[in-house]
Amino acid sequence: MSQTLLLDTHTFIWFDVQSTRLSASAKQLIADTKNRKLLSAASIWEMSIKVGNGRLQLIGDLSTVVRDQVSRNGIEILPVTADHALTVQSLPPIHRDPFDRMLVAQAILESSVLISCDPNIAKYPVTVIW
Repeated sequence: MSQTLLLDTHTFIWFDVQSTRLSASAKQLIADTKNRKLLSAASIWEMSIKVGNGRLQLIGDLSTVVRDQVSRNGIEILPVTADHALTVQSLPPIHRDPFDRMLVAQAILESSVLISCDPNIAKYPVTVIW
């Protein structure tokens, strides 16, 4: 059975570099061509900020990394919509990170499974797999 997966920012990065920090189940789900894989524009924004301020180093240029993953692994870019942004307002204040709160809102509205190792995300009413 196929699933729609929303990749947390760290999940996307670890999948791209084939990090051992990526769980076996996460790696298997992402590699399964039957599953729809989404990367939020919010995650791209987060990575852009972190690359720009030196807190994140990637193997290549961010735009190249994203384009390569879209091409090689069928990852789709999920835009941030007004409905996504408005849903953030209704979330309980469990997580302070605005990017993670956006991912939770998107997972809810897109009926997707969040692939994340963040224990705070798992406290929201979303399905989280790691």
